[in-house]
Amino acid sequence: MAFELPKLPYAYNALEPHIDALTMEIHFSKHHQAYVNNLNAAIAGSETEKLSIEEICKNISKYPMAVRNNGGGHFNHSLFWTVMAPNAGGEPTGELAAAINSAFGSFADFKTQFAAAGATRFGSGWAWLIVKEGKLVVCSSPNQDNPLMDVAEVKGVPILGMDVWEHAYYLKYQNKRPDYIAAFWNVINWNEVTRRFNEAK
Repeated sequence: MAFELPKLPYAYNALEPHIDALTMEIHFSKHHQAYVNNLNAAIAGSETEKLSIEEICKNISKYPMAVRNNGGGHFNHSLFWTVMAPNAGGEPTGELAAAINSAFGSFADFKTQFAAAGATRFGSGWAWLIVKEGKLVVCSSPNQDNPLMDVAEVKGVPILGMDVWEHAYYLKYQNKRPDYIAAFWNVINWNEVTRRFNEAK
């Protein structure tokens, strides 16, 4: 079964003014679609077609670079669209809030660490909040790698990801990645992050 572009859970302009409609449209319909197309081409006719994207990521070292780049791109973006929402942002509550306070000291300290992970990732990549052995950890990864991959520097289950490739923000923010990162806090869908947290525990 070939992989497919997931349905975007909101309109392209739903995250305005923080993420502009044109960036969303290009990012979703062109960039993500290309990862899906290239992944399908890379695994066509092989046993890999029967695996989930999570299974592929967990054993990514077995596959050619085309599968790593495009499989990672598909997994990462599929998560990315869901952890954002219109009328979102704010702070998490309940067990996730308690886990963040326990791991980082406070929500403010978590924000500082997560923003730094995104701002200091050289070139293209992602910042992540992951569950690693039951604890929350902030990390980043290059290109389209992610913490599920067996090649990751820091391994765990991603529950929040922020794309810091230039195509995610350049039309609106140009070279000002920190401004994009600051805006990202206004669109985080904490309900979805909490759902992923509960699943990952």
